[in-house]
Amino acid sequence: MKALHTIDVQPHVPERLSDLLMIAYDLWWSWNPQAIQLFRRMDADLWEQTGHNPVAMLGALQQERLDELQHDEGFLAQLERLGHQLRDYKSAPTWFSKSHGASDQPRIVYLSAEFGLTECMPIYSGGLGLLAGDHMKAASELGIPLVGVGLLYQRGYFTQYLNTDGWQQERYNDNDFFNMPIRHLVGAEGQPLKVRIDFPRRVVVAQAWDVHVGRVRLFLLDTNVPENSVEDRKITAELYGGDNERRIQQEIVLGIGGIRAIAALGYRCSAGHLNEGHSAFSALERVRALVADHNFVVGHALEIVRKTTVFTTHTPVPAGIDQFSEPMMQSYFGEFARQMGMSWSEFMTLGRLEANDRNAPFNMMSLALNMSYRANGVSRLHGRVSRRMVERGWPAVPIDEVPIVPITNGVHTRSWISQEMSELFDRYLGPAWSAQPADQTIWERIEHIPDEELWRTHERRRERLVAAARRRVVRQLEQRGALDHEIHLAGEALNTTALTIGFARRFAPYKRATLLLRDPDRLKRLLTSDTRPVQLIIAGKAHPNDQSGKDLIREIIHFAHQPELRRRIVFLEDYEISLARSLVQGVDLWLNTPRRPMEACGTSGMKVVFNGGLNASILDGWWDEAYARDRGWAIGSGEEYTDGNLQDHIESDALYVLLEEDIIPLFYERDTDGLPRGWIARMKSSMRALCPRFNANRMIREYAERFYVPAISDCDRLGSDREALATYCEWKDNVSRNWDQVAISKVESHDGGRVSVGQSVGVTASVFLGALTPRDVRVELYFGRLDPNDEVIDAAPIPLPEVHDLGNGSFSFKGTITRRRSGRYGYSVRVLPAHHAMAHPWEMRLVRWPSGQTAR
Repeated sequence: MKALHTIDVQPHVPERLSDLLMIAYDLWWSWNPQAIQLFRRMDADLWEQTGHNPVAMLGALQQERLDELQHDEGFLAQLERLGHQLRDYKSAPTWFSKSHGASDQPRIVYLSAEFGLTECMPIYSGGLGLLAGDHMKAASELGIPLVGVGLLYQRGYFTQYLNTDGWQQERYNDNDFFNMPIRHLVGAEGQPLKVRIDFPRRVVVAQAWDVHVGRVRLFLLDTNVPENSVEDRKITAELYGGDNERRIQQEIVLGIGGIRAIAALGYRCSAGHLNEGHSAFSALERVRALVADHNFVVGHALEIVRKTTVFTTHTPVPAGIDQFSEPMMQSYFGEFARQMGMSWSEFMTLGRLEANDRNAPFNMMSLALNMSYRANGVSRLHGRVSRRMVERGWPAVPIDEVPIVPITNGVHTRSWISQEMSELFDRYLGPAWSAQPADQTIWERIEHIPDEELWRTHERRRERLVAAARRRVVRQLEQRGALDHEIHLAGEALNTTALTIGFARRFAPYKRATLLLRDPDRLKRLLTSDTRPVQLIIAGKAHPNDQSGKDLIREIIHFAHQPELRRRIVFLEDYEISLARSLVQGVDLWLNTPRRPMEACGTSGMKVVFNGGLNASILDGWWDEAYARDRGWAIGSGEEYTDGNLQDHIESDALYVLLEEDIIPLFYERDTDGLPRGWIARMKSSMRALCPRFNANRMIREYAERFYVPAISDCDRLGSDREALATYCEWKDNVSRNWDQVAISKVESHDGGRVSVGQSVGVTASVFLGALTPRDVRVELYFGRLDPNDEVIDAAPIPLPEVHDLGNGSFSFKGTITRRRSGRYGYSVRVLPAHHAMAHPWEMRLVRWPSGQTAR
């Protein structure tokens, strides 16, 4: 029966304990060990039962216990200290305010389909969401004027459990929003904020929720409101659930609804950051608002939005990108395009990488790229992969210069490091390590940590992991109705001193979870050794519709069920944040076996590094740039194969050899004190080199300096000076109209084809510009080494700055080349548009090479 009235019941907390609510409703507590300790102190069992959810715990705590606590002077003193800490944290000067000035409101809106902030907010599925959560936390640490926007899913992602045969089963649990650390977002009139979005033949309403993440806020939209139909209330029911139409509906609510929520609060959206293409409709809404609400012409509005949009792609394969048919787009965006001031064909071009490809569907990655002048991949290798994916959109541009730069991911240190390791760092590195994790000089002090202390700390974490894994396996078997003797054996699984290897991730076929099982007898010998035992802890989910991923899980379960292996290999169900934290804090070795180059980045191995674990991985994602011989192990040498079976055979054998001949011997080689000195040396080398590089603070500073600050500057300049904007757009129109006239008529050098090292060579290019002037262009040498096919590689542009007017629209451009190393080199000449307001040289996608020559 439907309720006649609704009542929101809030936790009742005595006045002396009121700071508990302030702390509980700010996710600052999730990376503050003292705050977590405070909640555990209130009721440790209830803390576990509520899934580490302080709001739910406060609502369930007996009034008698609250009365006790308000008279517990020790507890009150701890609460008072934490209240002061949180207030001081929010008011203290930050890196951004010191470097770029304080801002009284957010200037960047960061949009993502999922956010993995803490285990009691299950609105994430995996790496994309965890990265978004760490992005928000690091933005808080550095004081970035940023606000997040996402969706609040009623059922989130699924809970995983396995049947007796090892098949993954899915269970969906409703999120109780009123017992989560979130509150309704209140608008200017004091009422819950709601936004309205036009859908075909109806309006969909989304209500907004407010999440405090330290100094920054996250707004989440939810369509489960009475104003909507039964079907529309389900739009935000599940993360990545439903068909393609449900996907476009979710992305419209996220992108268009998200920007409208920001506007309703009176925030000035200077820049938008699209975390993957799911949120790219937000750029269209920003254009529409400029045209409809601020009287900009569409061309000028497009210029402002493109200048102030950042796009981060995480997708290494085209199949992972959302695409929508033209009829579906017409249904949802026909009127919207008219409000933007665009014809339908112009609108559809925004979602196509190649404007002339009239039959292509509307592609969300193409939309994101077409609406942003600042784009990045999430590792160096992924940047190269992404440029190859979209190179046809820049057909005349050398592939290395397609404008997708790498900004490698990092992890929020304090969210993932163990309390024991954190205290060790405090003692020997000083407290600055957590506030300034990107400072290399701090991590040089790793050498000051005595080997004995580092190893004992790590051993305690392994012991905790083994204990937690045993409890979890026992619980899994009890829920499955297993026999008593099976449950008893599970309680004795694993060994607290054995080499412990962790493998946990999404079970997609390209991640090759069973690569280690290709020679089961060889693996069995490693696992069952009496003198040098090895044990595996495995976790991960397959997408509900991914049958091949589920087959991989079942294969592992059947292998692990062999009697001699039951204590050496365990599969832990329902991989989520708390389990991930336990794993990365306790394993000796983190194993990663993706099929190169399909791992965009991967961040689990980074979390392991901060806890003293080592990595053994394919040279893919972040490990391709992080690996060195003294920091961990590489499986293979970065080869890429066309034959997948051959690749699996070669790389599985390479993995076995690494384990047999290097990893296992190094772990078990002990000195007279029982310490594995060689292993500890690698732990220290790994932490010293990688911790300052692969943390989220470094990542956020890179986003701020390379993208956010320039985008904010562009917004302030173009938005406030319409005359300058109009002038710039007119300049671009003029260059585009006259670009076909530009031609390179002659290139001359006076080197005779042979020069000595250090000798300069003069080059002159004669260029016809027609109606353009030398101020409109930049003429460059494209100079580099030659490969055996006479292709220029490792090229660098060298300007030709000396200009002479030859008359009749022709000009000569002169410059010099000087090489400090011998070898065979080659060059070409190119002409590009040039203007001080351009975000990058390829903003207009125009370039002129000598006649008959292409960039590739």
